[in-house]
Amino acid sequence: MKKRTLSLKKLTQAVLKNGSREMTGRLRGARVREALEKVLGEEKETLRVVLDFSGMGSIDFSWADEVVAKMISRLWGGEYGEKFLVLKNLSASQAENIDVALERKRLALLITGPGGWRIAGSLNNYLIRTLNRVMEKKQLTPRELSEEEGIEINTSGTRLLNLYRRRLVVREERPTVGKDDFHRGRQYLYQSLLV
Repeated sequence: MKKRTLSLKKLTQAVLKNGSREMTGRLRGARVREALEKVLGEEKETLRVVLDFSGMGSIDFSWADEVVAKMISRLWGGEYGEKFLVLKNLSASQAENIDVALERKRLALLITGPGGWRIAGSLNNYLIRTLNRVMEKKQLTPRELSEEEGIEINTSGTRLLNLYRRRLVVREERPTVGKDDFHRGRQYLYQSLLV
């Protein structure tokens, strides 16, 4: 998987050309979102985009909804293909407006910063617990989650698949070849976006 870190400050300077650090309004947001979508569209392979908010000013709800919530909704819908988005270095007020925009649409994404990672938006408790396991271990199979949590393997597989569909973890298909592997076919390995 390719990783690309984008400076939101540089992106907005290139797109808006007015030197503003504030991220306000749907019209400005739409222009920034379109520039981000162009980056996603240019890459045909699996891509993780880390959007760095360093040096940026305030965000209003309209901008957060137009850019972040709309992109996450489209990521979940598969419109961009195998793409993932992580936000980095948000201030408390920036994170709060993004949280609200995502929660209202029942969406979620990862935010990272000096204090580690967290979920922004809305996610079921059992998926949060499963995501915590993946983040702790860096990678996890449905079988491993099943054994650790004491749940059926189909339940663990469904939880991991739901995290993948929400673009909160990466999924990689691997052949199973061990003597204890009953199916001798393929298995999915779910990985942290932060590896």
